[in-house]
Amino acid sequence: MRKQGRGRSRGFVLTLLSVMLLSVVLSACGGGNKADAPPSQSSEPQPSTETKSSDPVKLEFWTIALQPTFTDYFNKLIADYQSSHPGVTIDWKDYPYDAVTNKLLTSIASGNSPDVVNLNTEFASQMGSKGAVLDLNGFLTDEEKGAYFDGIFNSTVIDGKAYALPWYTGTEVLFMNTKIVKEAGLDPANPPKTMELADWARQVKAKTGKLGYSQQFASKLLPVNGIPILNDDKTAAAFNTPEMTSMIETIQKNIADGVIMKEDVPFTKQIQYYSGEQVAFELAGPTFINFLKTSAPDVYKNTIAVPLPTGKADVRLSNSMNLVVPAKSKHQKEAVEFAVFVTNAENQTAFSKAANTLPSTKESIKDPFFTETDKSLEAEAKIASANSLDKAVDYMVGVPNAGDINSAIARGLQKIFLNGADVKATVDAMEQEVNGVLKK
Repeated sequence: MRKQGRGRSRGFVLTLLSVMLLSVVLSACGGGNKADAPPSQSSEPQPSTETKSSDPVKLEFWTIALQPTFTDYFNKLIADYQSSHPGVTIDWKDYPYDAVTNKLLTSIASGNSPDVVNLNTEFASQMGSKGAVLDLNGFLTDEEKGAYFDGIFNSTVIDGKAYALPWYTGTEVLFMNTKIVKEAGLDPANPPKTMELADWARQVKAKTGKLGYSQQFASKLLPVNGIPILNDDKTAAAFNTPEMTSMIETIQKNIADGVIMKEDVPFTKQIQYYSGEQVAFELAGPTFINFLKTSAPDVYKNTIAVPLPTGKADVRLSNSMNLVVPAKSKHQKEAVEFAVFVTNAENQTAFSKAANTLPSTKESIKDPFFTETDKSLEAEAKIASANSLDKAVDYMVGVPNAGDINSAIARGLQKIFLNGADVKATVDAMEQEVNGVLKK
């Protein structure tokens, strides 16, 4: 998982290095010139870069921060694959989150590309849009592509090209204090499914004096309301629209009505507000449960978890890890076959049980692990998360300086919601700042 609270200067250096290295990789991959594009960008796989099936094949497989916790799982997975694929050897390497990006870029640029790599959706999409990873369409059957939840799979499809296979994922759910909700005259057994969450929160405020929920005013508010952050070719901001103004006005009203707390609340403080019963709801991932159980056992006992209500876009944001095959892999066919194996329904189900994550494969959530409950909050949250995947899409911006763009939007929203800044002037300034970031 990504660590929080890193210095801004370190983040800038890492971003700068990534951009510089990515430009080197693009040169190695043809620099976007169609005539020099890597073989992976054609609609059919190019056998000239692959070892004959009768020759021994060694695949280098990279993961992110999975050793030593899951060493036994992967050793068995690899052993099973090698026993059913004579002549194929898997060389598994695991790297810290902060190291994998630059290591991958330098490896590709130096001509020593790994074959199967674990990347998050943001970076996988960036690499795909620049031709640095393989378009998998020429290697996958429709059945193989259809095994994944559509929204998650399509999160890394750009211009019809499928650049990644989804692996493990996660979504937020709605945690609800049933004591407060019942005091407000609402029925927890029939929870809100869409934007009526705001109506529930208004009734909670009117009947109990409690607020609805706390959150951060971040860029992810845009996609859940159907507002694109950038245009299709990622060259300019696309959010300065009447829809953006409408979203802002709705949130302003929700703040005034006590639906949303008038504060940009980080996760640690959200835990405090919910634990102290200052709010009735919490929008968070299942990790919230451990903090709640420790800080407020009585509130934990009164809490249930249900699928997160959707916004105007009728989607729920997921946070997925994927497997990609670099375009410079010398064993493209074999690499894709191994990536399909790692991410198939059977193995995703097994990994979910080992790691307590969500799978991105449709068949996996039919397993009793995701359907049977012992009535604990943990089991309810797991089931609610699994039942959310049919509308899940990964949030990503798709450009190397995505962090700067997210920060620019968040700062603008906070000025509006917390300081009462003029909406039009602030959104205009946000647009200019984002366009300036894109030109760097």
